Amino acid sequence: MAFPPYFAAVDKPKYSVVVPVYNRPGEVKELLESLVAQTRRNFEVIVVEDGSTDTCEDVVRQYSARLPIHYFFKPNTGPGPSRNFGYAHARGDYFVVFDSDCILPPGYFESVDQVLKTTHVDAWGGPDRGHRAFTLSQRAMAYTMSSFLTTGGIRGGKKRVGWFQPRSFNMGISRKVWEVTGGFRFDRSAEDIELSIRMKKAGFRVELIPEAFVYHKRRATFGQFLRQVFSFGRGRARVGRAHPEEVKLTHWFPALFTLGVFAVPILFLISRPLFVIAIVIYGAYLLAIFVHSLAVHRSVPIAGLSVISALLQLCGYGV
Repeated sequence: MAFPPYFAAVDKPKYSVVVPVYNRPGEVKELLESLVAQTRRNFEVIVVEDGSTDTCEDVVRQYSARLPIHYFFKPNTGPGPSRNFGYAHARGDYFVVFDSDCILPPGYFESVDQVLKTTHVDAWGGPDRGHRAFTLSQRAMAYTMSSFLTTGGIRGGKKRVGWFQPRSFNMGISRKVWEVTGGFRFDRSAEDIELSIRMKKAGFRVELIPEAFVYHKRRATFGQFLRQVFSFGRGRARVGRAHPEEVKLTHWFPALFTLGVFAVPILFLISRPLFVIAIVIYGAYLLAIFVHSLAVHRSVPIAGLSVISALLQLCGYGV
């Protein structure tokens, strides 16, 4: 469904913002509010309701006079096909996707504009951060999902292992990329990684724009977070089957970490010296996470929760 009063009056946009959503009207409201606050307004918004029972149509309607916005409802197929659906209805030169649980800083599109003025970029991504308004556990999750100590910086860190692969919580592609690749092939779980690999193979220039970050809420509870990272791990295995050459040693780190965790009680029974060594190694690693998180957030509770989040993240992904 389109909301024509504002939309019809807008010239051809530079960016088409595509947001797939499933049963999260409250989150969509926060994301749309952050889009209203942008310093550059050269975009349209396409909200794709992916078969929700708790829809955000009324929320979107509230912003129809403040944003050039389209709303579509479709049967549930997962975020990958839903983004493709939005791309097919987009008018912009670039297609930008955000997760519904993201909030943008006011200068997001200004940062992207600055890069595109001077550099040819076919696709880009940006990092994610925790916002001060998020819960302590959400800020801890945001830390461990972006920290070099836990992910190798592959989700948008300035320091990282390997080449940069944009993630779908904050990803932009040119119209040409969409026409050549056909968008996402996976319905969910690592669909963004798989697309990034095909963009690289097709010779497109993909860049990290550090200033184009988003505030990413993650999940409300550690239980939900554990299920999410387990899904991420399954997705990486799926990518490995489709593109086996892209599975590196760093991708095995969570699995090796998890095997070590399971091995610690066994070492206690069969070799006390090895048990002590394992405890020292794991203790030093978790202490490093605590100290670094403390330096980033200046909060002991967040630093402590970051240790819990790291354990859940690595073990959930590793399993």
